[in-house]
Amino acid sequence: MIENSRTDSVPLTRKNRVGLVLAGLLGLLDTINFFIVPVQDSDSQGPPPAILVADGILGVITVIAVVYTWRTCNRTGSRVVAGSRILSVISGLPALFLDGVPAYVVLLVAVFTVLSVVVIALVLTRPAPEAAAR
Repeated sequence: MIENSRTDSVPLTRKNRVGLVLAGLLGLLDTINFFIVPVQDSDSQGPPPAILVADGILGVITVIAVVYTWRTCNRTGSRVVAGSRILSVISGLPALFLDGVPAYVVLLVAVFTVLSVVVIALVLTRPAPEAAAR
C-alpha cells in the first residue's frame, strides 16, 4: 500500500468530534425532511420536490461522510461533510428572500444556516501543531 505523506489521518480534536455530531444530526434532519415537509402544490406553499430530494441525498451523504471521518480520522471525509452542508445551506437560502414564506420557515432556515456554518468551522478545524506531532 502506498503511504500518504500528508497528514490526512491525524486524530480528531474535540472540536472536530462536536462538529461531526452536529453534522450527523443535521444530515439526519435533511434525510427525514423528505418525509415530513409537505410537497409544494397549487394550494400550499412548500419547497419544490426537487429541493426535498436533493436535501435528502445531501443528508445521506453527510451522514455517510460523518461515519467515515469518525472511524478513519481521514480529513477528506470532513471536507465532504463541509461540502454537503454548504450545498444544503444553498438549497435553503431562497426561503429567506422569497415573499410569502411563513415566518417559522424563515426562522428554521436561518437557524439551520447558522448551525451549518458552525458545523463547517468545527469540522474543518485543524489540530494544534503539538497535537499532530504526537
